[in-house]
Amino acid sequence: MSDAEHEIRDLVTRWAHAVHTGDLDTVLADHSGDIVMFDVPPPHDGVRGIAAYAETWPPFFEFQAHGGCFEIVELDVTAGDDVAFAHALLRCDTAEELAAHPSRRLRLTLGLRREGGRWVVAHEHHSFPDESVVPQEDEEAVRAVHRRWAADTAAGDLEALVAPIADDVVSYEHGGKMAYVGKDEVREVCRAGLESSPEPVDWAIPDLRVVASGDLAVSWGIDEITLGGGETVRSRGTRVFRRTEDGWRMVHQHLSFPAEFSAEFPAGSPAEA
Repeated sequence: MSDAEHEIRDLVTRWAHAVHTGDLDTVLADHSGDIVMFDVPPPHDGVRGIAAYAETWPPFFEFQAHGGCFEIVELDVTAGDDVAFAHALLRCDTAEELAAHPSRRLRLTLGLRREGGRWVVAHEHHSFPDESVVPQEDEEAVRAVHRRWAADTAAGDLEALVAPIADDVVSYEHGGKMAYVGKDEVREVCRAGLESSPEPVDWAIPDLRVVASGDLAVSWGIDEITLGGGETVRSRGTRVFRRTEDGWRMVHQHLSFPAEFSAEFPAGSPAEA
């Protein structure tokens, strides 16, 4: 590591410590008068000039005083003769938020130049990753679960088949009990289905629809199960998924065949509705 890189590493470490302790003079000391900062909060076109830069810090010091942290986790520096840059990852959160999101990091990039024989920060950019949910991406992820199910069904892989199923799933199957509760019960239903055909089973949902919002998603369509002998059985399927740290997991399934109404359910009754 060059002398310049050592100097800049010391500068950044000193600055981060000053931020954490609320030492404004040291926070400002190694910044140029024309500093431009792109911060997490607005303004969108950045904070420009050392006076405006100084005004951003007191509210953040309040956050620090109430238990927030500002700690460098990773720092890299590249320096030329008169221009350098550094990029870093920092922990910047409350203790509660860090416990809930231990991998979250503040991203920092610094642009530096030599002024009067010393390094100063001319540009500073802070950001967190945008974790906004994109419904189209979630819908595709749920469709991917269905594609894996189809492949695992054809392969007869029981454990892969039940992997995307939540432990607390509730499944309304075509027959048997009124409801199968828990992953173990649904596993046995899947096992019986695989063992019922001596040949690979083909499962497709040609008209699959998926809607996702937040941490929940719903899929529905006509299941087409083609058994080894070539017979195709069609039924209705609705499935509900919950987002987890391990991906989307099915929490509810409702399968049925159409049934003719009998005298028990006269026309216009709630059952018909």
